[in-house]
Amino acid sequence: MVTLAEVAQHAGVSASTVSYVLSGKRSISGATRQRVEQSIRELGYHPNAGARALASSKSNIIALMIPLRTDMYVPVMMEIAIAVATTARTHGYDVLLLTGEEGPDAVRRVTGSGLADAMILMDVQLDDERLPLLRGTDQPSVLIGLPADTSGLTCVDLDFKATGALCVEHLAMLGHRDIAVIGEAPAVYERHTGFAERTLDGLRLRSQELGMRLLHRPCEGGYDAMAVTLARILDERPSTTGFVVQNESAVEPLLALLRQQGRAVPEDVSVVGICPDQVATQASVRLTSVSIPAQEMGRHAVEQLVAKLDGRGSNEVVLIAPELTQRASTGPAPANTN
Repeated sequence: MVTLAEVAQHAGVSASTVSYVLSGKRSISGATRQRVEQSIRELGYHPNAGARALASSKSNIIALMIPLRTDMYVPVMMEIAIAVATTARTHGYDVLLLTGEEGPDAVRRVTGSGLADAMILMDVQLDDERLPLLRGTDQPSVLIGLPADTSGLTCVDLDFKATGALCVEHLAMLGHRDIAVIGEAPAVYERHTGFAERTLDGLRLRSQELGMRLLHRPCEGGYDAMAVTLARILDERPSTTGFVVQNESAVEPLLALLRQQGRAVPEDVSVVGICPDQVATQASVRLTSVSIPAQEMGRHAVEQLVAKLDGRGSNEVVLIAPELTQRASTGPAPANTN
């Protein structure tokens, strides 16, 4: 491993000069700075994180709090995490990943230890118990998700309320009047997780405005749970011709069950997914879907956080507009429906 002393010898300067170039604590002439930076590049020198923290009172670390719950679709969460990590590196920050379900205790640990300069929080609930701690600390933070009260906070998220409305509008345009929403696992709604609740708000409000009937049924996902959920929907509302699925693990079981019942997609029923493009395009019937912009969400969150760390940011809510891509799973409602 290359040392600071070796960089100094290579550049023909003192070790303290190299340190000043790295920390920016003293003014160094342009020619000397260029010589030191060239030596750093040629030798592949990487300053020790602990030494940087001692020198600058900064850790150059961002804490990412991402509880990996069994009722959440982990691939999307990890795609966001990867986007956070790669974007942070471009700004000179590393990412500390906290995956436990510790809630406020994790926030206290980060703010009280100096482990990280700032925080990004995921899996945000409408009345998230971590929020009072965030509002009570000077440490910069950004939420990937939207609580009920966003005052004093910076939030980045897909506009899930508009997403729900967009799905309803698409099915209404095709003539569907009875639609069913296959939602996340019941525990997601019991926690009042923001994205699920807001999607449901958008679905219900737009359905009422357009005079459509809507059923919402949570689902654990998987074939057996989906079979029970579908049977319940068709028993309660036999005239259902449109489905909106906000549960990645329920997509393929739903399509398989519809085939088994002789219901053709999209001739007899239409299906819209709220899911990553990969899930939509690799389904047995290519799904019309609203994509989850995981990379964009992660990138925006880091950029908002870095702006705060640089003294340029302010509290704001960044909502990404949803985009619906029509594929093979949606078509006109059957002619014999009312």
